[in-house]
Amino acid sequence: MIEAVNAQNLDEVLPLIRQYQEFYQVTNISDEHNRSFFSRFGLDDPFGCLFLYRGDDGTAIGFATAYFCFSSTAAAKVGILNDLFTLPGHRGRGIGKALIVHCHDYVRRHGAIRLQWTTATDNTTAQRLYNALNTAHKPWLIYTYQGENPA
Repeated sequence: MIEAVNAQNLDEVLPLIRQYQEFYQVTNISDEHNRSFFSRFGLDDPFGCLFLYRGDDGTAIGFATAYFCFSSTAAAKVGILNDLFTLPGHRGRGIGKALIVHCHDYVRRHGAIRLQWTTATDNTTAQRLYNALNTAHKPWLIYTYQGENPA
């Protein structure tokens, strides 16, 4: 079952967010900062939403975030699947696909023309899922600028 994260269930998804950040080797992970940051995204938030996936026993076993931005080339609103995570023991059961489809439907309902995302080049497990979907792989390079380099 997929549901939007809110004040009542945020604490259930925070341990998964921590594991996701550890997977991507984030340093200085702060549960309090995560709580503050992720609490701002709800079902009717104009910036996007955090969704959790509950297993058959009701525990949170996956999550995804869908945010909004704009495309100048399409002159339209675009949905970004910024995060997708399923606990390792639950992978390969369709949870990731269900979260992607749910996020796609959410962004389309909110006026976005598409859902797009990036993944690490070495994340071959995720790439197998993405390649199995009806997706188009674009040959873009992703750059990150964090300010001027010290002299």
